[in-house]
Amino acid sequence: MSKTNRDSIFVEDATLIEVRSFPGEQFIMRLAAPRTAANARPGTFVHLTCDASLPMRRPLSLMRVDAQRGWIDILFKTHGVGLTALSTKQPGTRLSVMGPIGQPFVADPTRPITLLLGGGVGIPPMIYLAESLAHDASNDWQVMMFMGSEIPFPFALTEAGIGLPHMPADATHALALVEDWGIASRLASKAGLAGAHDGYVTDLACAWLAQQDAATLARCEIFSCGPTPMLKAVAALAQEFDVVCKVSLEEYMACAVGGCAGCVVPVHGEHGIAMKRVCVDGPVFEARTIYPAGAA
Repeated sequence: MSKTNRDSIFVEDATLIEVRSFPGEQFIMRLAAPRTAANARPGTFVHLTCDASLPMRRPLSLMRVDAQRGWIDILFKTHGVGLTALSTKQPGTRLSVMGPIGQPFVADPTRPITLLLGGGVGIPPMIYLAESLAHDASNDWQVMMFMGSEIPFPFALTEAGIGLPHMPADATHALALVEDWGIASRLASKAGLAGAHDGYVTDLACAWLAQQDAATLARCEIFSCGPTPMLKAVAALAQEFDVVCKVSLEEYMACAVGGCAGCVVPVHGEHGIAMKRVCVDGPVFEARTIYPAGAA
Protein backbone atom coordinates (compact mmCIF):
# COMPACT_ATOMS: atom_id res chain seq x y z
CA MET A 1 0.00 0.00 0.00
CA SER A 2 1.27 3.47 -0.86
CA LYS A 3 2.41 5.45 2.18
CA THR A 4 -0.03 8.22 1.28
CA ASN A 5 -2.94 5.80 1.77
CA ARG A 6 -1.87 4.06 4.97
CA ASP A 7 -3.80 6.33 7.29
CA SER A 8 -6.87 6.88 5.11
CA ILE A 9 -8.12 3.36 4.29
CA PHE A 10 -9.99 1.46 6.98
CA VAL A 11 -11.29 -2.08 7.37
CA GLU A 12 -14.53 -2.31 9.30
CA ASP A 13 -17.37 -4.75 9.82
CA ALA A 14 -20.36 -3.00 8.30
CA THR A 15 -23.99 -3.91 8.98
CA LEU A 16 -26.43 -4.17 6.09
CA ILE A 17 -29.28 -1.77 6.83
CA GLU A 18 -31.43 -2.36 3.77
CA VAL A 19 -31.30 -3.72 0.23
CA ARG A 20 -33.60 -2.74 -2.62
CA SER A 21 -33.88 -4.64 -5.89
CA PHE A 22 -34.66 -3.15 -9.29
CA PRO A 23 -35.28 -4.48 -12.81
CA GLY A 24 -32.22 -5.73 -14.65
CA GLU A 25 -30.78 -7.47 -11.57
CA GLN A 26 -29.77 -4.16 -10.02
CA PHE A 27 -29.49 -3.62 -6.29
CA ILE A 28 -28.98 -0.66 -3.98
CA MET A 29 -27.55 -1.47 -0.54
CA ARG A 30 -27.25 0.78 2.48
CA LEU A 31 -24.53 -0.20 4.94
CA ALA A 32 -23.69 1.15 8.37
CA ALA A 33 -19.97 1.84 7.92
CA PRO A 34 -19.15 4.91 10.03
CA ARG A 35 -15.37 5.05 9.50
CA THR A 36 -15.75 4.77 5.74
CA ALA A 37 -18.59 7.30 5.69
CA ALA A 38 -16.60 9.80 7.74
CA ASN A 39 -13.66 9.76 5.34
CA ALA A 40 -15.28 9.17 1.94
CA ARG A 41 -15.22 11.67 -0.90
CA PRO A 42 -17.00 11.65 -4.28
CA GLY A 43 -15.20 9.25 -6.60
CA THR A 44 -13.77 7.01 -3.89
CA PHE A 45 -14.86 3.40 -3.58
CA VAL A 46 -14.95 0.42 -1.22
CA HIS A 47 -13.58 -3.11 -1.48
CA LEU A 48 -16.30 -5.35 -0.12
CA THR A 49 -16.43 -8.97 0.99
CA CYS A 50 -19.45 -10.44 -0.79
CA ASP A 51 -19.64 -13.78 1.04
CA ALA A 52 -17.63 -15.71 3.63
CA SER A 53 -17.02 -18.48 1.07
CA LEU A 54 -15.36 -16.07 -1.39
CA PRO A 55 -11.86 -14.84 -0.47
CA MET A 56 -11.73 -12.10 -3.12
CA ARG A 57 -13.39 -8.78 -2.40
CA ARG A 58 -15.21 -6.71 -5.04
CA PRO A 59 -14.62 -2.99 -5.75
CA LEU A 60 -17.84 -0.97 -5.65
CA SER A 61 -18.38 2.75 -6.12
CA LEU A 62 -19.96 4.89 -3.45
CA MET A 63 -23.26 6.42 -4.53
CA ARG A 64 -24.41 8.31 -1.44
CA VAL A 65 -22.80 8.88 1.94
CA ASP A 66 -24.05 10.32 5.22
CA ALA A 67 -21.04 11.01 7.43
CA GLN A 68 -23.15 12.07 10.41
CA ARG A 69 -25.37 8.99 10.40
CA GLY A 70 -22.52 6.74 9.33
CA TRP A 71 -24.05 5.00 6.31
CA ILE A 72 -22.99 4.45 2.71
CA ASP A 73 -25.06 3.47 -0.34
CA ILE A 74 -23.77 1.30 -3.16
CA LEU A 75 -25.41 0.32 -6.44
CA PHE A 76 -24.42 -2.85 -8.23
CA LYS A 77 -25.61 -5.21 -10.92
CA THR A 78 -25.19 -8.94 -10.45
CA HIS A 79 -22.23 -10.10 -12.50
CA GLY A 80 -20.52 -13.32 -11.51
CA VAL A 81 -20.70 -15.30 -8.30
CA GLY A 82 -19.52 -12.57 -5.95
CA LEU A 83 -22.12 -9.94 -6.67
CA THR A 84 -24.81 -12.58 -7.08
CA ALA A 85 -24.00 -13.79 -3.57
CA LEU A 86 -24.00 -10.21 -2.30
CA SER A 87 -27.48 -9.64 -3.72
CA THR A 88 -28.92 -12.37 -1.46
CA LYS A 89 -27.79 -10.79 1.81
CA GLN A 90 -30.46 -9.74 4.29
CA PRO A 91 -30.62 -6.71 6.62
CA GLY A 92 -28.54 -7.29 9.72
CA THR A 93 -25.83 -9.19 7.83
CA ARG A 94 -22.26 -8.16 8.70
CA LEU A 95 -19.96 -7.49 5.75
CA SER A 96 -16.28 -6.56 5.80
CA VAL A 97 -15.70 -3.21 4.11
CA MET A 98 -12.31 -1.76 3.16
CA GLY A 99 -12.44 1.89 2.29
CA PRO A 100 -12.64 4.60 1.28
CA ILE A 101 -10.10 3.94 -1.49
CA GLY A 102 -8.78 6.07 -4.34
CA GLN A 103 -8.34 9.63 -5.47
CA PRO A 104 -11.62 11.58 -5.43
CA PHE A 105 -13.17 13.96 -7.91
CA VAL A 106 -12.05 17.51 -7.13
CA ALA A 107 -14.09 20.23 -8.80
CA ASP A 108 -12.21 23.39 -9.74
CA PRO A 109 -13.98 26.46 -8.28
CA THR A 110 -12.77 28.54 -11.25
CA ARG A 111 -14.82 26.23 -13.48
CA PRO A 112 -18.17 26.23 -11.68
CA ILE A 113 -20.18 24.96 -14.67
CA THR A 114 -19.97 21.21 -14.17
CA LEU A 115 -21.28 18.53 -16.52
CA LEU A 116 -21.64 15.10 -14.93
CA LEU A 117 -21.90 12.16 -17.36
CA GLY A 118 -22.64 8.69 -16.02
CA GLY A 119 -23.34 5.41 -17.77
CA GLY A 120 -24.75 2.23 -16.21
CA VAL A 121 -22.96 1.32 -12.98
CA GLY A 122 -20.86 4.45 -13.58
CA ILE A 123 -23.83 6.56 -12.47
CA PRO A 124 -23.25 6.20 -8.67
CA PRO A 125 -20.10 8.38 -8.46
CA MET A 126 -21.92 11.06 -10.43
CA ILE A 127 -24.82 11.04 -7.96
CA TYR A 128 -22.36 11.33 -5.06
CA LEU A 129 -20.58 14.25 -6.74
CA ALA A 130 -23.89 15.93 -7.64
CA GLU A 131 -25.12 15.77 -4.05
CA SER A 132 -21.78 17.04 -2.75
CA LEU A 133 -21.80 20.06 -5.09
CA ALA A 134 -25.48 20.75 -4.41
CA HIS A 135 -24.73 21.15 -0.71
CA ASP A 136 -21.43 23.02 -1.11
CA ALA A 137 -22.08 26.66 -0.29
CA SER A 138 -18.46 27.68 -0.87
CA ASN A 139 -19.03 28.29 -4.58
CA ASP A 140 -21.84 29.00 -7.02
CA TRP A 141 -21.81 25.60 -8.72
CA GLN A 142 -23.94 25.22 -11.84
CA VAL A 143 -24.41 21.48 -12.23
CA MET A 144 -25.93 19.49 -15.10
CA MET A 145 -26.22 15.72 -15.02
CA PHE A 146 -26.58 13.39 -18.02
CA MET A 147 -27.11 9.66 -17.48
CA GLY A 148 -27.36 6.72 -19.82
CA SER A 149 -28.50 3.12 -19.37
CA GLU A 150 -29.57 0.18 -21.50
CA ILE A 151 -31.71 -1.26 -18.70
CA PRO A 152 -34.34 0.56 -16.60
CA PHE A 153 -32.85 3.20 -14.33
CA PRO A 154 -32.90 2.00 -10.70
CA PHE A 155 -34.20 5.37 -9.50
CA ALA A 156 -37.47 7.25 -9.32
CA LEU A 157 -37.90 9.32 -12.48
CA THR A 158 -39.94 12.44 -12.97
CA GLU A 159 -40.85 14.72 -15.84
CA ALA A 160 -38.05 17.28 -15.95
CA GLY A 161 -39.02 20.41 -14.09
CA ILE A 162 -35.69 22.25 -14.17
CA GLY A 163 -35.04 23.88 -17.52
CA LEU A 164 -32.03 22.82 -19.55
CA PRO A 165 -31.78 24.52 -22.95
CA HIS A 166 -30.84 22.89 -26.25
CA MET A 167 -31.89 19.38 -25.23
CA PRO A 168 -33.35 16.92 -27.77
CA ALA A 169 -37.15 16.90 -27.71
CA ASP A 170 -37.30 13.28 -26.55
CA ALA A 171 -35.20 13.97 -23.41
CA THR A 172 -38.21 14.71 -21.21
CA HIS A 173 -37.46 13.02 -17.87
CA ALA A 174 -34.99 13.41 -15.03
CA LEU A 175 -33.94 11.74 -11.78
CA ALA A 176 -36.36 12.84 -9.07
CA LEU A 177 -33.67 12.81 -6.37
CA VAL A 178 -31.36 15.03 -8.39
CA GLU A 179 -34.19 17.46 -9.15
CA ASP A 180 -34.83 17.67 -5.41
CA TRP A 181 -31.27 18.93 -5.05
CA GLY A 182 -31.97 21.67 -7.60
CA ILE A 183 -29.85 20.04 -10.32
CA ALA A 184 -31.01 19.67 -13.91
CA SER A 185 -30.65 16.16 -15.31
CA ARG A 186 -31.59 14.34 -18.50
CA LEU A 187 -31.53 10.69 -19.57
CA ALA A 188 -30.36 8.80 -22.65
CA SER A 189 -30.81 5.20 -23.77
CA LYS A 190 -30.71 3.06 -26.89
CA ALA A 191 -33.17 0.64 -25.28
CA GLY A 192 -36.30 2.71 -25.83
CA LEU A 193 -36.72 3.77 -22.20
CA ALA A 194 -39.58 6.22 -21.73
CA GLY A 195 -38.50 9.82 -21.21
CA ALA A 196 -34.92 9.12 -22.33
CA HIS A 197 -33.27 10.48 -25.47
CA ASP A 198 -32.81 7.80 -28.11
CA GLY A 199 -29.03 8.04 -28.18
CA TYR A 200 -26.06 8.52 -25.88
CA VAL A 201 -25.19 10.77 -22.96
CA THR A 202 -22.60 12.44 -25.17
CA ASP A 203 -25.45 13.54 -27.49
CA LEU A 204 -27.00 15.45 -24.59
CA ALA A 205 -23.72 17.02 -23.51
CA CYS A 206 -22.81 17.93 -27.09
CA ALA A 207 -26.21 19.57 -27.65
CA TRP A 208 -25.53 21.89 -24.73
CA LEU A 209 -21.82 22.50 -25.33
CA ALA A 210 -22.32 23.34 -29.01
CA GLN A 211 -24.43 26.37 -28.08
CA GLN A 212 -21.94 27.92 -25.66
CA ASP A 213 -19.43 30.67 -26.37
CA ALA A 214 -15.72 30.41 -25.62
CA ALA A 215 -15.99 32.31 -22.33
CA THR A 216 -18.62 29.90 -21.03
CA LEU A 217 -16.67 26.84 -22.16
CA ALA A 218 -13.62 28.13 -20.31
CA ARG A 219 -15.68 27.96 -17.10
CA CYS A 220 -16.81 24.38 -17.72
CA GLU A 221 -15.51 21.09 -16.36
CA ILE A 222 -16.68 17.58 -17.24
CA PHE A 223 -16.71 14.60 -14.89
CA SER A 224 -17.56 11.12 -16.10
CA CYS A 225 -17.73 7.46 -15.11
CA GLY A 226 -18.91 4.50 -17.15
CA PRO A 227 -17.81 1.81 -19.59
CA THR A 228 -14.62 2.38 -21.59
CA PRO A 229 -16.30 3.14 -24.96
CA MET A 230 -18.36 5.83 -23.28
CA LEU A 231 -15.35 7.37 -21.52
CA LYS A 232 -13.45 7.50 -24.82
CA ALA A 233 -16.39 9.31 -26.39
CA VAL A 234 -16.59 11.74 -23.46
CA ALA A 235 -12.84 12.43 -23.69
CA ALA A 236 -13.15 13.10 -27.43
CA LEU A 237 -16.07 15.46 -26.78
CA ALA A 238 -14.07 17.36 -24.17
CA GLN A 239 -11.17 17.70 -26.62
CA GLU A 240 -13.52 18.91 -29.36
CA PHE A 241 -14.78 21.76 -27.18
CA ASP A 242 -11.50 22.28 -25.30
CA VAL A 243 -13.10 21.60 -21.92
CA VAL A 244 -11.25 20.14 -18.92
CA CYS A 245 -12.42 16.60 -18.26
CA LYS A 246 -11.84 14.06 -15.50
CA VAL A 247 -12.84 10.41 -15.79
CA SER A 248 -13.20 7.61 -13.26
CA LEU A 249 -11.99 4.28 -14.62
CA GLU A 250 -13.54 0.88 -14.04
CA GLU A 251 -10.96 -1.91 -13.80
CA TYR A 252 -10.67 -5.40 -12.38
CA MET A 253 -8.52 -5.39 -9.26
CA ALA A 254 -7.33 -7.88 -6.66
CA CYS A 255 -5.96 -6.09 -3.59
CA ALA A 256 -7.34 -2.56 -4.30
CA VAL A 257 -4.64 -0.95 -2.14
CA GLY A 258 -1.80 -0.67 -4.64
CA GLY A 259 0.18 -3.77 -3.70
CA CYS A 260 -0.54 -6.19 -6.52
CA ALA A 261 -0.37 -3.72 -9.46
CA GLY A 262 -3.04 -5.79 -11.19
CA CYS A 263 -5.08 -2.76 -12.22
CA VAL A 264 -2.41 -0.64 -13.90
CA VAL A 265 -3.18 1.49 -16.95
CA PRO A 266 -0.90 3.57 -19.19
CA VAL A 267 -1.05 7.27 -18.32
CA HIS A 268 0.37 9.82 -20.77
CA GLY A 269 2.35 12.67 -19.22
CA GLU A 270 4.97 15.26 -20.04
CA HIS A 271 7.76 12.69 -19.78
CA GLY A 272 6.08 9.87 -21.66
CA ILE A 273 3.92 6.99 -20.52
CA ALA A 274 3.82 5.80 -16.92
CA MET A 275 1.91 2.82 -15.59
CA LYS A 276 -0.48 3.93 -12.84
CA ARG A 277 -2.69 1.88 -10.52
CA VAL A 278 -6.40 2.54 -10.91
CA CYS A 279 -7.07 1.71 -7.26
CA VAL A 280 -4.86 4.23 -5.44
CA ASP A 281 -3.41 6.46 -8.18
CA GLY A 282 -6.95 6.72 -9.56
CA PRO A 283 -9.68 5.84 -10.18
CA VAL A 284 -10.01 9.50 -11.19
CA PHE A 285 -7.62 10.74 -13.90
CA GLU A 286 -7.43 13.66 -16.28
CA ALA A 287 -9.14 12.37 -19.43
CA ARG A 288 -6.39 13.64 -21.73
CA THR A 289 -3.80 11.52 -19.90
CA ILE A 290 -5.82 8.34 -20.44
CA TYR A 291 -7.26 9.06 -23.88
CA PRO A 292 -4.90 11.57 -25.51
CA ALA A 293 -5.93 13.23 -28.75
CA GLY A 294 -5.19 11.03 -31.74
CA ALA A 295 -4.86 7.85 -29.70
CA ALA A 296 -6.60 4.75 -31.00
